Amino acid sequence: MSYIEFRNVSKVYKTGSVEVRALDGCEFFIEKGELCVIVGQSGAGKTTLLNILGGMDNLTTGQVFLDGREISALQTKELAKFRRENVGFVFQFYNLISNLTAYENVEMAAQLVKDPIDCDLLMNEVGLADRRNNFPAQLSGGEQQRVAIARAIAKNPKLLLCDEPTGALDYQTGKQILHMLQHLSTDKHMTVVIITHNSALTAMADRVIRVKNGKVISNVINSSPVSVDSIEW
Repeated sequence: MSYIEFRNVSKVYKTGSVEVRALDGCEFFIEKGELCVIVGQSGAGKTTLLNILGGMDNLTTGQVFLDGREISALQTKELAKFRRENVGFVFQFYNLISNLTAYENVEMAAQLVKDPIDCDLLMNEVGLADRRNNFPAQLSGGEQQRVAIARAIAKNPKLLLCDEPTGALDYQTGKQILHMLQHLSTDKHMTVVIITHNSALTAMADRVIRVKNGKVISNVINSSPVSVDSIEW
């Protein structure tokens, strides 16, 4: 069994008598330690797919497995515990708590689990040791996103899920964030999944999954991932 498996996953949203099929029989797998880019246009179903993988949304039919465990069979409380202990999330718009310092935002996440990563070490790794006492409003967009990444990995998660993590950033700052995510996969052996509409980012991935109209249309290994430095968009 692969580290992550989606088996015939569908998600249907109902509004009155209207049904919207956000995912339609999706099947794919991801191996442990891979950096996977899931790419598709807006409305393709990428975010729904990511939310189901991270335990933030329930599927309608199918099965989802992480590290041999069927997470799609978990009840609400079990799912919350799974999400808290196993998954780190990085979003496009940071979602930092405004009245906590950068360090406190990271520390809050670390307190949720039994075996966190040292927060001081993380602040050093993301290059913000000298900004630890600043509040989010005192940080640039790139600095806020680096805090968000530190917060996500403070829990020492099995899986890091990133929803358009560079979408709100300028080109150079976006590259810095992608460098960090690539480093987590190649050097820390963390399983990292990035969803994006930007096909240029597929060049950095170990695995590329393409989604269109709620369906997975391809799942391929990239035999020669490149450094973020060589990617242009």
